[in-house]
Amino acid sequence: MVGSVWAALGLSLTCVSAFSLTSPAWFQAPTFSFGVLTYCSWPHGDSRNQSCGTFRSLDDIPDFAWKVSATMLLGGWLLLAFNAILLLSWGLAPKGLCPRRGSGPMPGVQAAAATATIVGLLVFPISLASPFAKEVCLASSVYHSGQCQLGWGYVTAILNAVLASLLPMIRWPHTTEVQRRTILFSRDADSIISHQK
Repeated sequence: MVGSVWAALGLSLTCVSAFSLTSPAWFQAPTFSFGVLTYCSWPHGDSRNQSCGTFRSLDDIPDFAWKVSATMLLGGWLLLAFNAILLLSWGLAPKGLCPRRGSGPMPGVQAAAATATIVGLLVFPISLASPFAKEVCLASSVYHSGQCQLGWGYVTAILNAVLASLLPMIRWPHTTEVQRRTILFSRDADSIISHQK
């Protein structure tokens, strides 16, 4: 049961991270929006008729800070995906096959993913000083978006990073067998919860 919850949380974080990473709505102007990997433009007053593009490689990304941010965010996503696969394999493994220690299979991977994502999120607004962002946002500079507004893609990425950094703090419960009873030990509480088999 606990393994299934961990797997669901890991997969959810990975999917939300991928969704926000591919979103073109990190910063939005009246006729243009852009994210880490994608951008969209549309005629004034007709946002339904969008034309979107993708930065296909690091060479296509217009600014060095943007490239660093994209690399960190992609690295964080890959670590989240790797951790989600580990969580899923631990959750589906037969009982007793994998020892359950610490706070999940590899809490260090989850923490590294959260750190990489947070660094990428902090570096990305530096790219507002790039010629690309200045043309779109008019008078933008480092950490100042000019006429662009913060979009839902960036906010989603921030919330995902917060959740990814909190997940390693949740402890995987320790179980032991004592006279046909499973006893769950909690590190944070002094109480012992006992269940009859």
